[in-house]
Formats: sequence, structure tokens, C-alpha cells
Amino acid sequence: MIGWAVRQAVLWSVLGLVFYGVLSHLDLRQQAPATPVIDATPAPAPAAAPPHGGSSNALTFRANPQGHVVIDAMVNGAQVRFLVDTGSTMVVLTAQDAARAGITANDLNFTMQTMTANGAARAAPVRLREVSIGQLTVNDVRAAVAENLGISLLGQSFLTRLDSYEMRDGVLTLYYW
Repeated sequence: MIGWAVRQAVLWSVLGLVFYGVLSHLDLRQQAPATPVIDATPAPAPAAAPPHGGSSNALTFRANPQGHVVIDAMVNGAQVRFLVDTGSTMVVLTAQDAARAGITANDLNFTMQTMTANGAARAAPVRLREVSIGQLTVNDVRAAVAENLGISLLGQSFLTRLDSYEMRDGVLTLYYW
């Protein structure tokens, strides 16, 4: 009877640890969806918003019906469609978008591991010369190129370079200087 109780305790402990591990990585789960379940229709063209904090400018984007904000941007002069992902540590490009932006397979060294909804995935750190959305341009952006990614992600390595950003009532506003 004691052996059975010990086996049950070990089994439930292992299951609890697995569950905890999955929950602790949920913020990274969108980094590499194999088949994203989002409407990739870009948000309407940005519209100027009233200045924020005095000397800032602003761009606004409306979320799609699923609540996702999808933005068309330029990366190193090439058009890239991004899903805005505030939970992603950095900008993450698909292999196809990276190639369009001039990042060749020879430039990629897959030394990073990410945890996604589909399991572990490899990524290669890169630097983007520039990321532009409308009249907003951010230079020298830290990014990665991930395997098995369905849409590129506009993450914190871009967003934290702005004056600020906010999501309110289905509208994302990017404030910049």
C-alpha cells in the first residue's frame, strides 16, 4: 500500500511540474505558430493621433475581429507583415521575411531555443538595420529569425524603443518622438 501511495505522489508531482513548466512559458507560445489562427489582414492605414507627452507623434492601428493587431512595415527596405506581440521579447522574423530583408541563410546561426505552442523551436539572433512603420523608423533593432513561424512578430525589442504604446478599446497606439 505504501508503494502505491509513493508511486501516486511521484506521478502527481511530475504532472504538476510539467503543468507548471507549460504555464511558465505561455508568454512565449506565440513565437512560432506553425499555422496561426489569426486574420492576417493588415490593420487600416495608420492615422495621426493627438500628440502624447508634448513632443511625440502617434500611429494608431485597429485590432482585427480576433483582437490581433497586424501591421505592414518595412524591414531593411522590404515589406513585412507583423503580428504585434507584446509578449515576445524581440522582433522575430519568418525565414521568408528575413530573406526578403536581405538576411541570407549564411547569416543565420541557430543558437537560440524558444518555447512555443508547438514545442521547442530554434532561432537565430540578427540585427535589423531599420524597421519602419509609416513615418516612424527605428534603427539597429535586435531580432531573431525563427524556424516554423507562420507570421513575423513585432515584439519588445522594437516596442521598447518607442516613447510608449498602449492598447485601448481595440486600438493600438504607438507614440514616438
